[in-house]
Amino acid sequence: MIKTSMARGRAVKLVAWELGGGDYISLNLYHLRTGPVLRPCEMSREKVIAFLADLRAG
Repeated sequence: MIKTSMARGRAVKLVAWELGGGDYISLNLYHLRTGPVLRPCEMSREKVIAFLADLRAG
């Protein structure tokens, strides 16, 4: 997993690859005054949220 902080910490890019498989997750998370904004890269929002929920649970 690669996590990159951008814009002085106001944005985060996350890329992770499935162990032993070919799947991956890629997203940008922006911390705006109005709240966080999640932008999945070329995949469904549901897939990204499920991955993040598993990551947090583990």
